[in-house]
Amino acid sequence: MRWFEDGRLRFAVGVEDTFIPQTRPGERPLDEYDLMQHYRFWREDLEHCAESGGEMVRWGIPWYRIEPEPGVWDWTWLDEVVDAFDALGLDLVADLMHYGTPLWLEDQFVNPEYPARVAGYAAAVAERYRGRIRHYTPLNEPLLTVMYCGEFGQWPPYRTGDRGFVDVLRGVTRGIVTAQQAVADADPDADFVHVEASFRFTGDTAAHREVHEHLLHRRFLIQDLVMGRVDDDHPLVPYLREHGFTTEDLEWARTHTAQPDVVGVNYYPQHSTELFERGVTLSGGPRDLRPRVNAGADGLKDVLVSFAERYGRPVFLSETSYTGTAEERIAWMNESAAAVDELRATGVDVVGYTWWCITDMIEWSYRTGDGSPMDYVLTMGLWSLHEEADGSLRRTRTAVADEFRRLATRG
Repeated sequence: MRWFEDGRLRFAVGVEDTFIPQTRPGERPLDEYDLMQHYRFWREDLEHCAESGGEMVRWGIPWYRIEPEPGVWDWTWLDEVVDAFDALGLDLVADLMHYGTPLWLEDQFVNPEYPARVAGYAAAVAERYRGRIRHYTPLNEPLLTVMYCGEFGQWPPYRTGDRGFVDVLRGVTRGIVTAQQAVADADPDADFVHVEASFRFTGDTAAHREVHEHLLHRRFLIQDLVMGRVDDDHPLVPYLREHGFTTEDLEWARTHTAQPDVVGVNYYPQHSTELFERGVTLSGGPRDLRPRVNAGADGLKDVLVSFAERYGRPVFLSETSYTGTAEERIAWMNESAAAVDELRATGVDVVGYTWWCITDMIEWSYRTGDGSPMDYVLTMGLWSLHEEADGSLRRTRTAVADEFRRLATRG
């Protein structure tokens, strides 16, 4: 019996692990491990993960540091971290990719060598830690990755528009498939948690009918592609063909697949539901955001049920949180945990609940700003971050951690 088949709900925490080391004028590297000083305090952070009562931890490997040059590996730090996971009894769910590629990979996701390169990296990790890292996420939030890297031009390779979206989509989806196959070949006992961001829409959708319908289908496009579910009848095939996805691309996607054991869904009540307004046309991009509506537990239940029904796999609430006071975070934690309990009671196979993240994190807007990291802090962690006089970031346990432990250890 695999872990996701025993009927238990597992509580997990995450360590924010965005890695975008490439820059252009006006940008700074976005490495959350560096900004949150996780490279310095990683052992303490993992100890806090164990203190939280969670038994699983979503944590990412910084590929650009592990393979600083093509085929050159530096395992020193990662060996110590994996040893600590073992010593603390924490079950690691490893993000192989969390948005960024190594600095030496020109054109990143649109480089024709990307699928082979990411597969080589995945194989090297799986071979080195066979039987120790048991759960893998090939690439976190692939749709959001494609949007920021291919549609909005915010992250490398800085493509824009529909053609950019499709070009990055091709590389990202192929990379998921090749990376997962490489891990499976190196460690047949490994399992796979695919993690996708959730997108919901409300308001005057009738006034934006075509855009709304397109976005409704697009929510599932990447998971559909990597699971081999995009045939000629898929509603987005005409869009894909119009913007450069060839017959050969479609055939490759049908015959090369990556099947998840568990489907992870990330939901944030403050951000996951977009509002369409009559007479207002916005891109929905980072510089032209549609307003967000807090859909609370109803939105959470909607996205978990949608993914569970569409893919027939167990679902994992792989990220949720609330940016605000400790009282607001605790309120959302209890509301969301109760929603998960309700779904499980009605037969929805929800196998995990993840609070993101173990500490406060640094907002992505740091990348294009000019302030210090703590000018961009998001108060969403179980442990808060406080800057000391010497610049070090002290971790302080909050009441949110106490409430999470109560839920995680409730039996």
